Amino acid sequence: MQGIMEPGEAIRRARREAGLTQKDLADLSGVSERTVRAIETGRGNPTVAALVATAGVLGLRVSVA
Repeated sequence: MQGIMEPGEAIRRARREAGLTQKDLADLSGVSERTVRAIETGRGNPTVAALVATAGVLGLRVSVA
């Protein structure tokens, strides 16, 4: 499945390219900084809503195959 990235990896890359900190992304997406960190590292159990919110801020879309 070429071109498909892990969600956390894609969000981290897009956040860095946008010049945002984890705190910036948390504030813009309405989730906690801890949740952003959990998404990016693949740890914890963030909600789908949190994943979609952070991805949306960065112009990414979440799809399930």
